[in-house]
Amino acid sequence: MAETIAIIGGTGPEGRGLATRLVLAGHTVIIGSRDAERGASIAAELKASLPARDGAGALRGGGNAEACSEATLAIVTVPYSAHAPTLEALRGPLSGKLVVDAVVPVRFERGPRPVEVAAGSATEEAAALLPDSTVVGAFHNLDAETLLDPDLPVDADVLLTGGSEGKRRTGALAEQIAGVRAVDAGPLRYSRFVEGITILLIGINGRHRAHTGIRIAGLPEGE
Repeated sequence: MAETIAIIGGTGPEGRGLATRLVLAGHTVIIGSRDAERGASIAAELKASLPARDGAGALRGGGNAEACSEATLAIVTVPYSAHAPTLEALRGPLSGKLVVDAVVPVRFERGPRPVEVAAGSATEEAAALLPDSTVVGAFHNLDAETLLDPDLPVDADVLLTGGSEGKRRTGALAEQIAGVRAVDAGPLRYSRFVEGITILLIGINGRHRAHTGIRIAGLPEGE
């Protein structure tokens, strides 16, 4: 089923990369921004760069609140410094909706370093801030530059944390990106480990000038 997806803070590389792949998979994507004009401008630029493909969805941009009000689900890709205030402001428009948190608590000081989160992880923080939404952690470990080039294959697993129904719906969405497998990584409290892997990958990519992802080996077939 085609979704209408708001990407909160979607003007950055990860948001634009996810928008690229999800539009090509047939979904309607709304790139949200604190500045509605910037959201619309980035969406227009990205739309002009996308290849024409049968079955592609629609792409537009606007303010975060407007995007969330129209969406059937939202993906959060803001920098961690903006995470809490952004979600607090969007509690109303996100009520009753699936919210997929892809935020990593990281700062850069001679390389990537973790930021301590009182709730344990950005995803757990999101769940606390959005009590009327279904919050799932996912998409942290997908390389933005790879996502932005639709001709590059994505060869990576997406680790999902949260409740069963939210993970089922998010996993189905993730696997519409060619080359992606969704892996159930457990409850929300495991989100801190998934977010930590991302910080490790950022360091590896910088050190080796690479675009790495992760694969979980040894799972039973079909999982």
